[in-house]
Amino acid sequence: MALGHRRLSIIDLGGGQQPIYNEDGSLVITFNGEIYNYQPLRDELIAAGHAFTTKSDTEVLLHGYEQWGVDLLQRVRGMFTFVIWDKNRRELFGARDHFGIKPFYYAKMNGTFMYASEIKSLLQHPDFVKELNAEALKPYMTFQYPAIGETFFKGVYKLPEGHYFVYRDGEMSIHRYYDENFRESDQKLGELVNTIDDTVCGSVKAHQIADVEVGSFLSSGVDSSYVAAVARPEHTYSIGFGKGTYNESQQAGELAELLKLNNTAEALTDEEAFAAFPRIQWHLDEPDSNPSCVPLYFLSALAAKDVKVVLSGEGADELFAGYIDYGVHTKYKPVKMLTRWLTHMPAGVRHAIARFCKGKTFPGAWHLYANLAPAEESFIGQARVFEEAQSERLLKPEYRKAPSVQSIVDKTYARVKGKGLSELKKKQYLDMHQWMPGDILLKADKMTMAHSLELRVPLLDKELMSVAEQVPTKYLINDENTKFAFRQAAGRHLPKEWYDREKLGFPVPIKKWLREEKFYKYVRSVFERDYVGLFFDQAALLKMIDDNYAGKTDDRRKIWTVYSFLTWYDVYFVHDGTKPEVIAID
Repeated sequence: MALGHRRLSIIDLGGGQQPIYNEDGSLVITFNGEIYNYQPLRDELIAAGHAFTTKSDTEVLLHGYEQWGVDLLQRVRGMFTFVIWDKNRRELFGARDHFGIKPFYYAKMNGTFMYASEIKSLLQHPDFVKELNAEALKPYMTFQYPAIGETFFKGVYKLPEGHYFVYRDGEMSIHRYYDENFRESDQKLGELVNTIDDTVCGSVKAHQIADVEVGSFLSSGVDSSYVAAVARPEHTYSIGFGKGTYNESQQAGELAELLKLNNTAEALTDEEAFAAFPRIQWHLDEPDSNPSCVPLYFLSALAAKDVKVVLSGEGADELFAGYIDYGVHTKYKPVKMLTRWLTHMPAGVRHAIARFCKGKTFPGAWHLYANLAPAEESFIGQARVFEEAQSERLLKPEYRKAPSVQSIVDKTYARVKGKGLSELKKKQYLDMHQWMPGDILLKADKMTMAHSLELRVPLLDKELMSVAEQVPTKYLINDENTKFAFRQAAGRHLPKEWYDREKLGFPVPIKKWLREEKFYKYVRSVFERDYVGLFFDQAALLKMIDDNYAGKTDDRRKIWTVYSFLTWYDVYFVHDGTKPEVIAID
């Protein structure tokens, strides 16, 4: 039995080295993350007779497990993965936080059970067998991120969010300890806004507990702006590409000036972004074609020059319904009003109208369909790059055999079947278990930890979730905007220009890149490599990038998704997983 740990010191800088043992040495722990309520739990455990040798939150988990067993997981507030070895019982216990903020991978190969927070750590083990998981590619092409439980490395799995495991006598059992309880309530708007703001303020304060300085990311959007306005950190950080559409740092700087924050901003060049892309895919462990991975990588490098910890705004879009893909597909208020009225019709009527609207091109047809159709039929999450039929045509036969997109999302939808949820709340629930842990949180953790920077997400907190899960659907999205109630709460701290701004995401100029000769030629050269034909119809792939470059099509997301996979494959299989150098784009 061996436990290993590499520490980024945040709490109890001098005394929190791991592994940590309990009083008699029968239990030993390694831990990745932060427990924000560790201080009151520590006091409770001391009162119960436990002796502490450090002031760290790690030791609170250890004694907490000793005192409460698995019920510890109902008491902690934070982001975490940890394992505890019980010498007496010869048993390994491990858990992942409620939402999957921190990653946890495991494998059993050649009789050895191994686990890590990064897959690249497992590759070094002498019993590890590296093999591409052929079933992972096809779903990835639709979702843009690894969408199944088994990773792109065959035999390596992810422990799901909100789960714990027990490994004993060569057998692993996995159990759920947490799930969201979305439901309706009759809360009044004013009362709800007060509760949201009070809980956000409390969460931000809890997430600032540290023995080092805590900074904050700052964009032009409401989420990071709300967090920064409440936290008032010494330093905030912003980034963008060049000037204009793809650079939010100017607006972020304006807010920082208004709030009297010290904001550091940086503008990326296109060449810098492309040069670092293989290294970005190396840090991700698995391919992810979310374009925002690129600016997030550089933003993290910028912040890491000054601080070890930053706050960020992830989570609000899922908890309070901030995405336009939840059903905002028109700007015309009459269409919105009609749709809202129709949502109160019986399910059979709603679904019949949705079926009529599907595929139609009249104004408002897509908006009507997206809001009236069953979520199970109309929504797979925040990304749909390739349709499955398109993937089938492009992939070689051996990579077409994979779980279908529908079967992947059906597993999650099945857990809320019969609970009477609105279609919007069903979409939120799906995103909490697919998009959030599979893409948003994964890239956030990997891109920040690439620079030894810890990212904390106060808007993705179990106390705030207990508020969000019962927000009336009418206060999530209405005729005014997405995440309506949340924006009203943010308005207690931000000017209307910021709290009411439409969601933009992290703008990345992929369309521009793929129609600029030097970047087009470089990506095309990747598509021309010999190994590409192992996976794809290479002629069709080259035609796709040529037609896009010529302006005949707009397939930028498809091209970027394939390019991301091929870059990752080159790093981990052609070059055996060694950290790539920064490349030069001529």
